[in-house]
Order: sequence, then C-alpha cells, then structure tokens
Amino acid sequence: MQAVDQEVLTALTRWISEGRQSWFATVLATWGSSPRPVGSVFACNQDGQSVGSLSGGCIEDDLMEKLTAGELAVDGPVFFEYGVTTEETERLGLPCGGQLDIVVEPVSASADNAEHFGALATALHERRWLRRQIDLTDGTRSLTDAPDHAPLRWHSDSQRLDHTYGPRYHLFVIGAGMVSTYVAEFASMLDYQVTVCDPREQLLDDFAVAAVDKVCDMPDDAIRAKALDSASAIVALTHDPRIDDMGLLAALKTDAFYIGAMGSSRTSAARRERLLALGITEAELSRLHAPIGLPIGSKTPPEIALAVLAEITAVRKNAAIVSHEAAAV
Repeated sequence: MQAVDQEVLTALTRWISEGRQSWFATVLATWGSSPRPVGSVFACNQDGQSVGSLSGGCIEDDLMEKLTAGELAVDGPVFFEYGVTTEETERLGLPCGGQLDIVVEPVSASADNAEHFGALATALHERRWLRRQIDLTDGTRSLTDAPDHAPLRWHSDSQRLDHTYGPRYHLFVIGAGMVSTYVAEFASMLDYQVTVCDPREQLLDDFAVAAVDKVCDMPDDAIRAKALDSASAIVALTHDPRIDDMGLLAALKTDAFYIGAMGSSRTSAARRERLLALGITEAELSRLHAPIGLPIGSKTPPEIALAVLAEITAVRKNAAIVSHEAAAV
C-alpha cells in the first residue's frame, strides 16, 4: 500500500467522527494512459474537502460535483465509468483516451461506518493485511484477515469488489553512512517507510534524511521488532561484519521480500561462509542479494543507492507478478 491509503482512511474516519457526510471511491480498472493504478482510493466530504486521487486530477472535481449534488451514490454503492465517450474524455482531460472504472460508496456518519473504516485504518497502522469485500447489489460488506497481498478483483457479474489492504512497504537500513543517506532519500521518494538502524550513536545523530525512523540499537533486535513481514526489505550497508552479520542473521529468518548486503564479490563470499558457520541454512542464505544492487557499474554512493533501489523494485515487482499469476490459477 502507498502512504496515501493510510491518509485517505484516516481522513475518512475523522470526517465520520465529525458527523460529515462523505464518500469513498476505488479504482477498479483503467484503459489507455492512467496516472493512478488499480486499487487507488479517494475520499471527499459534503464540504468539498478531499484526500487521495483516482486519476491524478482529471475527474476528481467532476466526481465531487456529482456526489454533493446528489446525482451519484445516494442510496448505496455504485459502479461508475469515466471516459466512455470521446466528448467526456476531452471534457475531463483524461490522458490519451483513457477510461476509468470506479466504485463509489456513500459514507454517512454512523457508528457502523466508524467501526468499519476505523478497523481498516488500524490494520494498516499495525501492518496487518485485511480483505475488504463489498456487494453492490445490497450494500453489504465485510473485513477478514488476509495472509498477504492479493490483487484487487471486481466481479462484474455479481457486482462484488474484493480489495486487500495491507501495510506500506518498509525499508530497513542497517548503517547510517553515506550510501545509507542516498538509499534512504531515494526510498522515501518511492514512498517507502524507512528505518535506519545503527548502534553508533554519533553516526545516527548526524544522519540528516527527513522523515526517517532512527534506531540506536544492534540491528538483530531492531529487525525482530520492526521488519518481520513480507512488505519489508532489509539492506546491510555498514561494511562492518560485526554489525552487518548480526542484522543478516535475524533478517534471513524473517519473511522480508528482499535482503541485501553491500560488499565486493570476495567480501560477499567470506560473509556467506561466516553466516553458514553461524547456523544459517543454504536455503536461507539463497535469499541474500550480495553483492547488493543491479550491476550498473555503480561506484559513487548515489549510484550504489540507485542500483540497490532498482534491484529492490525489480524483486518486489516480480514477486507481485508471481503472486498475481498464482491467484489466477
């Protein structure tokens, strides 16, 4: 999930508590060029306030006008299409002939809505996965625990939406050096929640990247506390085996989708031997990306950081593709 999902749900629960009539919309499908992916969410209220995005700004104002004027989603959730005609596409400014399918739900200031959307917001805050189902034929909905991410599914024949919400992607960085600075900056731009862990207090105090959770502790303890789930990536960047190895021993026991360590081929081979001697199995060790990053000939700290984030992105996207293909079987 992106940070915006948490922002949308937090705002929506606040509006409910303030007694404001609101609406919640979800992107089901897109055709042509679309700046926002399937699963993107948007909320607005009767006073014209909004948070989130469905199209990058193309249709939000038009949708809000329809909702506040009582032209759409008055009595229950509805399916709605944008960009069906050429005239509408041109009027709204949808890019490259794009088309957008959405579900829009009215959200009154009721105790039931407060409980429903509050539970969803809490799950995201606690880094838990929840599957949300809504039936447009009768407006019924449910929340159930989910083991992991699953692709959004819209069942047009039965008018049912299945949408799995989960935690924001988390990057756990071991070490507060120069490479870590660029890795943290790039990861923040990619909407990761970033934690930087280093037992060396002075280095951590001097780490100046904004909006980063800094932890002064040995990385094994911090990983077990903060980076266990499958939405986490863990990178060891200190060049100090006394610190990196401790973190990797813990990391390779987690469900993190990516684990990497900085160092040359010779350093990486020696590290593998140490980890095996310390009880890591061959299967666990096979998950380690070392030398870290895509081989782009990187030498400088920003180039190394670029290679690291590129590899993390490739691994994450490939895992999502495999998950989608498995779900389709």
